[in-house]
Amino acid sequence: MSSLSITPLSTALGAQISGVDISQPLNLEQHDAIEQALLKHQVLFFREQPINPQQQARFAANFGDLHIHPIYPNVPEQPEVLILDTAETDVRDNAVWHTDVTFLPTPALGAVLSAKLLPEFGGDTLWASGIAAYEALSVPLQNLLQGLTATHDFIKSFPLERFGTTPEALAQWEAARKKNPPLSHPVIRTHPVSGRRSLFVNEGFTTRINELSDTESEAILKLLFAHATRPEFTIRWRWQESDVAFWDNRVTQHFAVDDYRPARRVMHRATVLGDVPF
Repeated sequence: MSSLSITPLSTALGAQISGVDISQPLNLEQHDAIEQALLKHQVLFFREQPINPQQQARFAANFGDLHIHPIYPNVPEQPEVLILDTAETDVRDNAVWHTDVTFLPTPALGAVLSAKLLPEFGGDTLWASGIAAYEALSVPLQNLLQGLTATHDFIKSFPLERFGTTPEALAQWEAARKKNPPLSHPVIRTHPVSGRRSLFVNEGFTTRINELSDTESEAILKLLFAHATRPEFTIRWRWQESDVAFWDNRVTQHFAVDDYRPARRVMHRATVLGDVPF
């Protein structure tokens, strides 16, 4: 019998997991329990898990292939683990509600975030459930949105003026832009495992709803961005050093609160690739 324990943290999403050491290889029972908890609770939190980049990548790889980010720096010996260090990189694009890498044809299934260096206060992260947000919409609005698609664009969160400021950075940005042109995903996404529907637009990367006029698109996106992040659909995590969060990126958004400057904050993230949204 597994000693893994799951403690729900709110109705909409979030659970704390204990009784497992994720620095070690998971057995089948642990893997399945974590996978099922992720499907149910959408974001999982693990306290006191001082994992190194190799252990972080191994844990994340239990759930799929890992992504190498086109812009953010990574751990040289473990390039699948990116570094979010406020002393080195402009990370203000994380201080907006976003779903990771929706500019990819196969956006992330999930991500594993590890706290390495924290400010004395501040620096919390919030997550919002796209499932809870969708289910709270009126049926007429659900019907209107079903079948619509939206454009997601890499440069909305990675604009040239911030990420092309040196010749080396410019070359990296141009290569990333060429590899990641704007693309479309459904406004309402069906979870490939649970079958539940979720809002799948986010302020970080979504630029317009394709089937609507510019004015209509702007109005509907403004409504959806505000609706999706209502407090009752969210959870806020106060980080402690060596905490790890693992979230289902298919049905959530998150927001890293930028309220601790000039203190430094360092996080490591491993991103698990997913599938084509439908």
